[in-house]
Amino acid sequence: MQEDSGRGQDRATAPGAPAPSSSVLGELGRLARAVRQLFGAQLQLLAAELGLARSAVSWLLAAALAATVAGVALGLTLLGLVGLLLATWFHSWIWALMVLALLQALLLAGAIALFRRCLHWMSLPATRNEWSAMMRETLHRAEHGADGETAGKDQP
Repeated sequence: MQEDSGRGQDRATAPGAPAPSSSVLGELGRLARAVRQLFGAQLQLLAAELGLARSAVSWLLAAALAATVAGVALGLTLLGLVGLLLATWFHSWIWALMVLALLQALLLAGAIALFRRCLHWMSLPATRNEWSAMMRETLHRAEHGADGETAGKDQP
């Protein structure tokens, strides 16, 4: 009878007592679920950020278009105002428009001359050498900056 009660006691304690291998497996399962949940959250965050960036690019393009249209409209309005002032000064719309066209042609010629002069300055040997040195230095800094960041991450 004692044997019988002993076996019953062994049966009662055996299922209730966690086996060492099952607790390790349980812990590994919980760890796997936690890691999966963490990476799932990271992927959701990344998807949300990419969606926001995509939306921001669209809004940036729309804002740039609106700024361009507003700038052109402002320029045309100011040209009309200058034309009106010239017309009241000369008492003739034809003379006002001719002077306005002459002013715009002079401004255009000045902008073209300045652009050509800047291109000439950029083509001088000293400028080319300086530009080349500046680009090499920037590339060198970028390479060492990237190396420094990875080296800093390796150290605790």
